[in-house]
Order: sequence, then structure tokens, then C-alpha cells
Amino acid sequence: MAEDWETGGFGLYVHWPFCEAKCPYCDFNSHVAGAVDHDRWRRAFLREIARVGAETPGRRLDSIFFGGGTPSLMAPATVAAIIEAACDAWTPAPDIEITLEANPGSVEAGRFRDYRAAGVNRLSMGIQALNDADLTRLGRIHSVEEAMRALEIARSTFDRFSFDLIYGRQDQTLGDWEAELRRALDMAGDHLSLYQLTIEPGTVFGTRHAAGRLPGLPNEDRSADMFVLTREICAAGGLPAYEVSNHARPGSESRHNMIYWSAGDYAGIGPGAHGRLTLDGTRIATEARRSPGGWLEDAERGVGESVRAPVSPEDQGREYLVMGLRLAEGIDVDRLKRVSGVGLDDAAVGDLEELGLLARAGSRLFVTYQGVSLTNTVISRLIPD
Repeated sequence: MAEDWETGGFGLYVHWPFCEAKCPYCDFNSHVAGAVDHDRWRRAFLREIARVGAETPGRRLDSIFFGGGTPSLMAPATVAAIIEAACDAWTPAPDIEITLEANPGSVEAGRFRDYRAAGVNRLSMGIQALNDADLTRLGRIHSVEEAMRALEIARSTFDRFSFDLIYGRQDQTLGDWEAELRRALDMAGDHLSLYQLTIEPGTVFGTRHAAGRLPGLPNEDRSADMFVLTREICAAGGLPAYEVSNHARPGSESRHNMIYWSAGDYAGIGPGAHGRLTLDGTRIATEARRSPGGWLEDAERGVGESVRAPVSPEDQGREYLVMGLRLAEGIDVDRLKRVSGVGLDDAAVGDLEELGLLARAGSRLFVTYQGVSLTNTVISRLIPD
């Protein structure tokens, strides 16, 4: 009998923690380093893949995702070695998706063809803005011209590519964002990730905002208008939203991210990486040390994770609900009950349906078009404190 995780699939996430500069809005585990011993890091990644592969033999590998940090600073030989090791440890799906995140600086762009030769078949580029003034405000070290040049190289090198933009920026009007979004759609491949700027504690922007030194951010009404506009324009342009912040041509959704949102299993390798693995019928949460040096030492000692803990059926259900309701297709209520052992609160579901925020289609429950901007509120109503 198939295990539950097989419904969502199995993927490998590889975290490269290094960047050329730390963006002021970023709360990811990224670090600026003067020098990196690429051979040492390559050996550590390969050792970790072999270790996790020995625990999960015989699995079909649906995706590999190189995230960061800035994975386009990795040596192409390291990327190639990781892909080869992963495909030795597991059986690659015939249509395996192998994604690498990239920044569009000219040095990284020149490597795109090498990454393609290494086995990468999908590129995800962090462009973030289409005007130089806002790129500077966001702490990006590339220009719009460099981004356009990198995008053309990506288009000619990869069959599938995506790029990210951030909206809700300082002093950005609804008209500004509409013009930028329409330009983005003209440039897009099969996928766009469009995120509202969030101010995270512990970031440079978080500190500035707390001190009142981040003026011009949109109020709640303008943020809501930007969100609605984003969905309308992308849908009309052939890239409907399949998740709250992600848009794709039908059939071109990010397979790796779908594993997360569909409660599949994934091995997380690298500093700060999280994983979910089902071992002997028990779902396990893994987490690695965030410090690059600390993780490297752990991996060289043979165990590159600092946390390994069972996930209770209740928490499995909670994770599936929280992640799955971000998807346009929603969740399978029967699967939720099977995983968690309990069903949803019928009264809470009924109230949300009456408000037009939730709807059903067979066994699936999903957030409506009207409710999607309130997804977090909907989820909180379904998961009482």
C-alpha cells in the first residue's frame, strides 16, 4: 500500500548559503564570505546525499532544487556532481525537474550554459524589480540591463525558466506596479513568482521600519489592490495563480514547490535546510545547523543535521492544511482525515463557506477567489489555538 507522502512526491533540496551581498529585506540563511573552499563543500554535499540515500533506498526522485543564498555562485562542477550523486542514490523520474536559483549578475549569467550541461533544466532568477532605483533600494547588485541580458541567455539556454519580482515597494503606486507587471508578462517564460514585500524581524529593513526609517510602504488597502491586480493581469496573460504568490501556464507549475505544498517527502541538505522524510512509517522532521562552518563540520563527521524529530499525526494534518490551502486546488479532506486521524470543524467550514471564502468540489476543499487574499485568516479559523 502506498505511503501518504507518495501522493506529493519526493524531492531533494540543496542549500548553498553564500551570497555576494546580503539584501536588506532577506531573512533567508545567507552569508557573505570572502572565500569558499568549493572542493570541501562538494565533498560534504555528496557525503550527505549518500547518507540520506541509504535511509531512503528505491525512491523515485521527482525534483532537485538548488536554493540559497545564491546557488549561481556554485561551481558548475559541484552542481554536476550533486546531480549525479542524487541520481545514483535514487531513481530519477523520467521528467525530473532540476531547478537552480540564480542572480542575474553578468558573471553568473555567463555560467548558465555550464549549468545546463551539468543537468539543470529549469532556472529561477531573482530579478525583483524592473527599475534601477528600486533595485538599489532593495540592495540588489545588478541593474535592469544586466537582468535583461541574463534573461535572454536563460531563454536561449533553458526550456523552462522563471523569475521573481517583489511588489508593494516604497512609493510604488498601483499604476507603477501594473506597468511593471505587464512588462514582466511580456518577458516571462512559463512561470512567475510575485511576492509582496514583507518586513521581517531581524533584517535591515526590519530595523529601519521599527525606527520609522522606511517610508512610503503601501497601506493595507493599496496592498490588497495590488494583490487583486496581480492575479487578474496574470490570469488574463495566460499565467493564472496556482498558489498564493506563484503563477504558471497550466502544466508548468514548480514541481519541487508542489512537493512542499502537497505534503510530499523531501531531503534537505545544507546549512539551515529543513526536510520531511517518512522512515519506517513515521514522518520525521529534519533540520540542519544554520552556521555554514558548523554544518560543514557536521557533514564531515557523517551527520549534517542537528534535529531529527517525529511529526505527530496532528501536526502532519496541520502542515498539510496550512500548505495545501495556499494552492488553488486546495486540499483533499479525506486525505487530511486519513493523515491526522481527525476531520475539520464542520461548523467553522460552514461559516467560511457562507462567507464565500471556502468552497468544495467533491472531496477537495479550497479557498475561493474572493477569499484568497484572506488565506491566512481562513487557515487560522480552521486551526484554533
